[in-house]
Amino acid sequence: MKDLSPKKSDLDPIEIASRDEISALQLERLKWSLGHAYRNVPMYKKRFDDAGVHPDDLKDLKDLAKFPFTYKNDLRDNYPFGLFAVPRQEIIRVHASSGTTGKPTVVGYTKSDIDNWADLVARSLRAAGLRKGDMVHNAYGYGLFTGGLGAHYGIERLGATVVPMGGGQTEKQVGLITDFKPDGIMVTPSYMLNILEQFNKQGMDPRESSLAVGIFGAEPWTDAMRREVEDAFDMHAVDIYGLSEIMGPGVANECVETKDGPVIWEDHFYPEIINPETGEVCEDGEQGELVFTTLTKEGLPMIRYRTRDLTRLLPGTARSMRRMEKITGRSDDMMILRGVNVFPTQIEEQVMATGGLAPYFQIELFRAGRMDAMRVLVEVVPTAANEASRRAAERMLVKRIKDVVGISTEVIVGDPGSVARSQGKAVRVVDLRPKE
Repeated sequence: MKDLSPKKSDLDPIEIASRDEISALQLERLKWSLGHAYRNVPMYKKRFDDAGVHPDDLKDLKDLAKFPFTYKNDLRDNYPFGLFAVPRQEIIRVHASSGTTGKPTVVGYTKSDIDNWADLVARSLRAAGLRKGDMVHNAYGYGLFTGGLGAHYGIERLGATVVPMGGGQTEKQVGLITDFKPDGIMVTPSYMLNILEQFNKQGMDPRESSLAVGIFGAEPWTDAMRREVEDAFDMHAVDIYGLSEIMGPGVANECVETKDGPVIWEDHFYPEIINPETGEVCEDGEQGELVFTTLTKEGLPMIRYRTRDLTRLLPGTARSMRRMEKITGRSDDMMILRGVNVFPTQIEEQVMATGGLAPYFQIELFRAGRMDAMRVLVEVVPTAANEASRRAAERMLVKRIKDVVGISTEVIVGDPGSVARSQGKAVRVVDLRPKE
């Protein structure tokens, strides 16, 4: 793999500033953001007043813990534009979730917000090892999803060439990668496995491709998957993190020289880790739920937004700003089976570690009598498609899940291609239990 480490002279000064400088900037911007939300968003004014707090009460960064949380349902309850802090006419772009679990969550951006977003994605791409003049294949979905356009504007802001492919059409994706010879790709990690599979179907060696770095986000993924992709393509694989409510992709990004967890761009977002049950703030290094407060957002300020992502805050390494550990799961997609907490990433780790299995899986939850149960659908690699190999892989995966997660589960080892493929975000869990 190429050495893509940036020079310090390429970085924004704030990326390598002292912690005191970063904290001072955060406090200044946090005071502004709290006041902006309080003055311009009726929900925040009522919620602050009900909690007996005022923006003027923020004297120190730790005082933020006095302020109430914001939840995803708040966006749905104020649908479509009730949380905007500027007149609708000053919003130059809106994005929205698919609304599969209720009303869509709508987010809005002023021109300044879009400029900041482009700057931060460009900063993220530079941290990943890309530079001005490089070409980036963008396979994130375009449209209301923030991934495609968020990545697109950042690539252009970096001064790189964007290939706006979007999701799907895997055979065409491979054709363009082969013909255009991009330096990097931005895509969900599960869809990158589809691209890898298509390379192999066409009898092409992915290590001969031009790709030097893959920037993967929009879903949790494991270090086992990182190794799988890096070995297959002889390229770097780094993690980009973001969520629409806070901005979109580019809230945090791993640095290619360390690959030790995404660096949070703390000059624009203030992170906290809380106990998801009590709401109490945890110390750095303790695992809990990630909470963000935006520091510069004009259109849609978010105060103490509960992301439901589970991680921990770690000290800076390649940059002065704090890192977050790779997301291990979400407090709201956590499965509880017979009193045991189970995350899809735990299952993925064991699938990737089991010989003879392809890196595709899907979890089905079902009811066995009165008990909740789980089965894992996987598939063999073509070279291990005989019955003996299937049974061996099945036994090994059952044992690994039992040893690591602590529950017994059914495993079904199917033919190559039998597990549903992602055309964007992977559907890891299918709940077949009767609705009660």
